Amino acid sequence: MRNVVVIGAQWGDEGKGKIVDWLSERADVVVRFQGGHNAGHTLVVGEKTYKLSLLPSGIVREKLSVIGSGVVVDPQALLNEINVVSDQGVIISPEKLILADNAALILDIHRRIDKAREVIRGTKKIGTTGRGIGPAYEDKVARRAVRVSDLNDPEELLTKLEEQFSYHNIFLKEAGEELASARKTYEDLMSLAPSILKFAQPVWRRLDEFRHADKRILFEGAQGVMLDVDHGTYPYVTSSNTVAGQAATGSGTGPTTIGYVLGITKAYTTRVGSGPFPSELVDSVGQKLGERGHEFGVVTGRKRRCGWFDAVMVKQAIKTAGISGIALTKLDVLDGFDELKVCYSYELDGKVIDHFPSGMRQQAAVKPIYRTLEGWSESTRGARSWSELPGNAVKYIRQIEELIEAPVALLSTSPERDDTILVKDPFTD
Repeated sequence: MRNVVVIGAQWGDEGKGKIVDWLSERADVVVRFQGGHNAGHTLVVGEKTYKLSLLPSGIVREKLSVIGSGVVVDPQALLNEINVVSDQGVIISPEKLILADNAALILDIHRRIDKAREVIRGTKKIGTTGRGIGPAYEDKVARRAVRVSDLNDPEELLTKLEEQFSYHNIFLKEAGEELASARKTYEDLMSLAPSILKFAQPVWRRLDEFRHADKRILFEGAQGVMLDVDHGTYPYVTSSNTVAGQAATGSGTGPTTIGYVLGITKAYTTRVGSGPFPSELVDSVGQKLGERGHEFGVVTGRKRRCGWFDAVMVKQAIKTAGISGIALTKLDVLDGFDELKVCYSYELDGKVIDHFPSGMRQQAAVKPIYRTLEGWSESTRGARSWSELPGNAVKYIRQIEELIEAPVALLSTSPERDDTILVKDPFTD
């Protein structure tokens, strides 16, 4: 028995919600360890569809759910999400949900700064969700963040807000924006404090208790490895580390707690927002992938860019994130294509390279080199065993395994949680 980390192996939106939901049945505890409410997971449970941003996916399965200190938390957004999910019949109490008392808070001023910066960047905008994630992480690193525990100390809270706002109002003034009021934010936070603090605990201590009690812990990541602030397509990345190592840092447990690392990977590639995308298709094929895959962001509703599977990128994600095996999702979207392509190398300045370079110019300039495979006309949707898959679909999967140098542990053939082919149980095999 071991603990499992689930992370995205592309640019996010790989279908982590369904896989985490499927695995949560085998887990005792589910932990979110980075990101904020800029990430979204869709879970289909029977006739109900849940859209989660801050709440760990295990909450709908009545599993103990933990929001770790690596997450930046918008208190109002968290309470709104709790209310929405509660209205869908899920019981959310301090016995079922734990919030790290040392997690940093996202404030209204962070959202305002986020949006103002994107306007200033113009055509060079990052493509953020405008929800204040980046500015909140900046304050955390700069040691001026307001944390959950500060809600217990009104006097200290107001002092920290005044110091923080005096810094940020300089930017808002230069950007031609209305100055923010520390007093107004203080009053808003104090009104929310009782509802937030009832969930607050030292998460590190609880995780240590779970570990010694041999509880199965499922660590749930947000976004994907190629959005990692160190290892992704910088600067078109998120503001946190999305690799598996962050599961330990962002929850308050040691790296030895981590066992199997499962990387979620679509059978093709998508991306939301700006940034390089070597295998992007801006033709009718890309449009077909988007329509069949219902490629719209859970949080923003933005249309996702679509392209062929990029094995170079996924292999790099596997190496940098320590991924043990992948869960391949949305295979059914590829049903009916006469031929499929997989990017296995790049061309840069007339030379063939086998990795995603770190420089902005180089990332924008790489051209995909494809291997063409024969498609299949049969349906894979709803398949629950290898024997139900067309021969060419199996060949496609085997080709991906060879190119990314990692095995397929799980295969998803529809949004329904039971439409899953288990090759290797991450918890036990």
